[in-house]
Amino acid sequence: MPWSNQNGGGGPWGGGGGGGNDKGPWGQGPNRPRGGNGGPPDLDDIIRRGQDKLKDVVPGGVNGGAALLALAAVVAFWLIQCVYTVQPDERGVELRFGKPKDEVSMPGLHFHIWPLESVEVVKITEQQQNIGAKAASGNSTGLMLTGDQNIVNVQFSVLFTVSDPKAFLFNLEDPIETLQQVSESAMREVVGRRPAQDIFRDNRQQIAQEVKSTIQTTMDRYKSGISVNALAIEDAAPPREVSNAFDEVQRAEQDESRFVELANQYSNQQLGQARGQAAQNREEALAYKDRVVKEAEGEANRFSSVYEQYKKAPEVTRQRLYIETMEQVLKNSKRVVVDGQQGVVPYLPLNEMIRPATPKPQPPAQQQQGVSP
Repeated sequence: MPWSNQNGGGGPWGGGGGGGNDKGPWGQGPNRPRGGNGGPPDLDDIIRRGQDKLKDVVPGGVNGGAALLALAAVVAFWLIQCVYTVQPDERGVELRFGKPKDEVSMPGLHFHIWPLESVEVVKITEQQQNIGAKAASGNSTGLMLTGDQNIVNVQFSVLFTVSDPKAFLFNLEDPIETLQQVSESAMREVVGRRPAQDIFRDNRQQIAQEVKSTIQTTMDRYKSGISVNALAIEDAAPPREVSNAFDEVQRAEQDESRFVELANQYSNQQLGQARGQAAQNREEALAYKDRVVKEAEGEANRFSSVYEQYKKAPEVTRQRLYIETMEQVLKNSKRVVVDGQQGVVPYLPLNEMIRPATPKPQPPAQQQQGVSP
């Protein structure tokens, strides 16, 4: 080969396969492991050299360094367990040997001695408890009996906050479950004293206020640390099995209300007309009374005045009354009375005086209307 011809039987780095020059073209041969007798490196040697370096870094040697590391790890773990954080919407209650402390941890970073002390954290933001919703089994806890023996399905929610974290954590075993049971019992009590119409439409707000007051009073008696902020009745309806019959009853009640309203309108109309007619009759009676009284008073005054004149001149007054009376009597008579002592003018038309007047001729249309059948 060319390498052998150039280097006298050596390799490409100038060394031959058997000989004395093992150097390469740059003056040195290939790197080989430095183990004993040219073999692989010794593992024990590597471990020994590592231990020597560790002695230089950690005082006390390998065993003492491991103990210090373990102790540091334990201390770090203990410090982590001793430090806790309370969020702005939380409050913490520390326990020493299981007994709660009097103070409450406010939001921020706090320290306690673990494991002699522990901490319980409670959320103080407003929470909602739904009551009366249909469960997965199909049963509803909102079925209640009203005061008029009707069944209604009431669904409502209670909004509450934790006002005393210590009482909330340790006075009751399960304060949330207690709140749900108390709320359901209070709603049943209030609904059981009222007719169904109140819970359906009329007095929902009043019922909600009464139930809220009952719940708060009961939870305060239990020292639960819960403050009830509001209660909202979300739905109140009859059970599905009787909803059609209930709708019919509602429609009948609406028709009854409508008919009563129409009857009241008619009654008010007739009553107004009757009152108006009565007022008119009273006014007419008063007017007739005044007219008759005035006429009577006028006649009495006239008689009194005539009587006064009669007392002054009885003969003249008697003659005048006689003449006026005869004039009224003989005014429509067909007789002509003539004084025998006086003469009558011969050309006086006496026959024409006693003859009735001839009626004027009427048009044919008026004559037909005047003819009776």
